[in-house]
Amino acid sequence: MRCSTILSGRALGAMGMAVLAGALTGCGSGGSPSASAAPPTATSAASRTGQPSPEDSSPSHGSKGSQGSLAGKVIVVDPGHNGGNAAHPEIINKKVDVYNGRKACNTTGTSTDDNYSEHAFTWDVATRLVKILRAKGAKVVLTRPNDTGVGPCVDERARIGNRAHADAVLAIHGDGAPAKGHGFHIIEPAPIKGHNESIIAPSRRLGGDMRDAFHQGTGIPYSTYLGKNGIDVRSDLGGLNVSTRPAVFIECGNMRNPGDAAKMKSPQGRQKMAEALANGFAKYLG
Repeated sequence: MRCSTILSGRALGAMGMAVLAGALTGCGSGGSPSASAAPPTATSAASRTGQPSPEDSSPSHGSKGSQGSLAGKVIVVDPGHNGGNAAHPEIINKKVDVYNGRKACNTTGTSTDDNYSEHAFTWDVATRLVKILRAKGAKVVLTRPNDTGVGPCVDERARIGNRAHADAVLAIHGDGAPAKGHGFHIIEPAPIKGHNESIIAPSRRLGGDMRDAFHQGTGIPYSTYLGKNGIDVRSDLGGLNVSTRPAVFIECGNMRNPGDAAKMKSPQGRQKMAEALANGFAKYLG
């Protein structure tokens, strides 16, 4: 999720769009920010605002009796970035309050060296994950309804989880670190006094369960370049600072590393990631 924020001299114009009151991260943990985002197509008002459609938040009535049932649980899945961000710097460059500073509303994200974009990757993994979670009976809310919209902003993505009274929140990303680094890591919230202290302990448990499930289910090693034993703790991400629900990020791999990129570009690899993340939710919420 090492992101590239596009600079623009244009005024924010119609940022009145309730669009983007915010969401996830301002940027990733550093590294090469070469972003690749497809130009936006015509979008609905819903995609501009980033609000989940009714079907995005409806519970599955399928296999309630299946193993690892999540019936009655509310899960928010936050696919990082968005496909229309690159074409709208006047929106995504707007600063939002993340309690201990101000961050860009959103960013374009990173990409592999052959231009498989982070926003497309996170959307694909998220939709696969949502299908699995709903089959287990969970009510799932997405922070954006498609991969053609703009935003939402980082603070709004967190507030979507807050309003949903989520039992757990996961933000899905891919990193853009120097190519020699590889592996995945979980990002947990650091305490922001007066704001998120109550979620620190449960988020730590969620992070540990997600790390273990992802490592076991995909075989991807812990990050060689950041964090310790697959865990990093940060205080600069709006999606964690603003959240009042247990929340973590996952950097599923380094999109600039050829080995990680191959797994992330593979449909089979993304399916394994989604299944592993579902197992992490089942462990945490079971």
